[in-house]
Amino acid sequence: MEPKEQILNRYEYLKEFCQLTWDDAAYNKLENAFYFAQNVIGEQCFSHGEVILTHSLDVASIIATEIGLEPDSVITGLLHNVMYAGLKEKATRADITEKFGAHIFSILEGMAKINALGTDTIDLHSENYRKLMLALAGDVRVILIKIADRLQVMRNLDAYSPENRMKLVTETSYLYAPLAHRLGLYNINSEMLDLCLKYQKPEEYQYVVNRLKETEKERANFVAEFVKPIEKKLKKRGLTFSMKARTKSISSIHNKMNKKNVTFDEVMDLFAIRVILDSKPEDEKADCWTAYSFVTEEYQTNPNRLRDWITIPKSNGYESLHTTVMGPHNKWVEIQIRTKRMDEVAEKGLAAHWKYKGGKESGFDSWLAGIRDILENPTSNIVDFIDQFNTDVYSDEIFVFTPKGDLKKLSKGATLLDFAYEIHSRLGDTCTGGQVNGKNVTLKYKLKNGDHISINTSNSQKPKLDWLDFVVTSKAKNRVKASLNEERNSQASQGREILLRKFKNWKMDLNDDAIRKILKHFSFKLAVDLYYEIAIGKIDPLEVKSLFIEKEEESAKKTVEEILPKNEVKDLTYDGGDDFLVIDNNLKDVNYKLAQCCNPVFGDKIFGFVTITEGIKIHRVSCPNAPQMRERFPYRIIKAMWKDSTNRGSFLTSLHISGTDEVGIVSEVTHIIAKDMGTQMRAINISTEKGSFEGVLKISVYSLDHLEFLITKLKKVKGIISVTRGEK
Repeated sequence: MEPKEQILNRYEYLKEFCQLTWDDAAYNKLENAFYFAQNVIGEQCFSHGEVILTHSLDVASIIATEIGLEPDSVITGLLHNVMYAGLKEKATRADITEKFGAHIFSILEGMAKINALGTDTIDLHSENYRKLMLALAGDVRVILIKIADRLQVMRNLDAYSPENRMKLVTETSYLYAPLAHRLGLYNINSEMLDLCLKYQKPEEYQYVVNRLKETEKERANFVAEFVKPIEKKLKKRGLTFSMKARTKSISSIHNKMNKKNVTFDEVMDLFAIRVILDSKPEDEKADCWTAYSFVTEEYQTNPNRLRDWITIPKSNGYESLHTTVMGPHNKWVEIQIRTKRMDEVAEKGLAAHWKYKGGKESGFDSWLAGIRDILENPTSNIVDFIDQFNTDVYSDEIFVFTPKGDLKKLSKGATLLDFAYEIHSRLGDTCTGGQVNGKNVTLKYKLKNGDHISINTSNSQKPKLDWLDFVVTSKAKNRVKASLNEERNSQASQGREILLRKFKNWKMDLNDDAIRKILKHFSFKLAVDLYYEIAIGKIDPLEVKSLFIEKEEESAKKTVEEILPKNEVKDLTYDGGDDFLVIDNNLKDVNYKLAQCCNPVFGDKIFGFVTITEGIKIHRVSCPNAPQMRERFPYRIIKAMWKDSTNRGSFLTSLHISGTDEVGIVSEVTHIIAKDMGTQMRAINISTEKGSFEGVLKISVYSLDHLEFLITKLKKVKGIISVTRGEK
């Protein structure tokens, strides 16, 4: 067929359809658009040989007949190649704006920007994404016309080179088919996926096509037998209706076979029978449920397969009542019950819904917002962009039942805990698990369409931080965060009460200045953080008290006076002078102790440290804890010295020894300690490895001189290399 004849035939088909519903002004505008496009494009062809204007007319026809958009969208589809780069002379902005309006040029410009971002160019800059966002968010018809354009391309894919063919298939399966699905264009989505399968896996595609042809007569007989009693009941009730069987798409059947690992004959819902009622708007729901009751009276229903999108329509406007029943010959079959209006919405998506609503679809703005979020996400790779559409745009809702049978809509991937929060915040906060379809499940259980759910609670249950790791709905996340905040604030309130009581006992005032001083010391910005750490025990109130001791030396002296006889401390000063606390090495019945962290012995250089609950502890000057005590609590440090006495007690200390593993060396060491020195061995721990040994001795000595003499003696034993005093 000659190009001119192709063009005229397609234009006649488009005109016939538009004459049925368009007014004269819109029809005249279509004629002007055709002659304008014909004048600009003529019979020029794309590089793959297709006549450009026939492609444009095909796209306009898809927009009009299969998507059902208004005249301006159809005209834009017809004009969408008048600025094509490959033309000898392109239309200008002024030409289009003057003849058809600025809004049509805006849509054409948006399409041109998308075309410029083809997958031939992998790396994109943020500026490109900004332009794409403006094109998409400016007018959703840009997307709808691009979907129509891509469907026409896929229907004529044989004309393209093998390389371009596979690139178009990848784009379609990841981007355009999911977009069509999200907009409710299910027929277009199915056809696109079928065509993708045809070119990706031609043998598997052809197998399903052949099997559908072979079983066509069998399906027709089954449908005729199935619908007969239903038709009888519907007619008796006086309902006007039509019934038809719709076979699943080829790609859908192929996916079921692969995902469930079943044969073609084992695919349960190979086709669906649709009941379409001609109802008045006010009777739609009632008529659909009446038809449902007739079906379920005649055939056994599967309650887990009920989908009520009449009570709660999908966000893209889809309304229908779906159920699966056991038909003749024990075969399961899906029934779809809807009205003529609902069927047109289902077939033509949002466009039809807008028409019936007489205005803007309420879900349209939220959908656009989702697209805008994707576009605003910084990325530099078109593959990432396509993947994101594949995951985000293709997401859907799930519908589940409460114990009373109420239907609830949740995000796909929602858990039992999300459901509990959807019902009530208190139910979520105290949820411990539940039952799904009669089986016990945990909080993390992911819900499926049709699940019947009941929730178990406990008054002792409280929200946990890890709940945020698996809840998916914003309602659940926000409530868990709020509850955790409430719990923290409750504990902080307890911490404040603790601190107030302590200050009262200390006869101190917890005023604003005091709080500011505490916050500064512990580096907190908010008082609630301080109170919380006190409540959980991270901060000891006594540490807070130490910040407010005005005369620290006097406080330390008072503590010492409480635990020592007056005659021992009457001349003791805390100003760094020459006075010392005199320590008797016989510590019986004395209110101070030797510190176990460094085990001082008579003769060591020592100091005293005033503790809160254990009196005074005596440390060696070389104690590993000494620097920290001097820095943090200088007012608690007391100079101390030993009092010489003939009545000496003993002091526990430790020695670390090492050397070569000589025969009898351990015996000689213990002999020296026990016999030669007359001291007492408390413990010994020796380990040997590869001819060497190391050991720790716990011994009692009388003084530092006694200890040093013992160390000298031990160093002379054959095989001993090192003898040192331990800290403990």
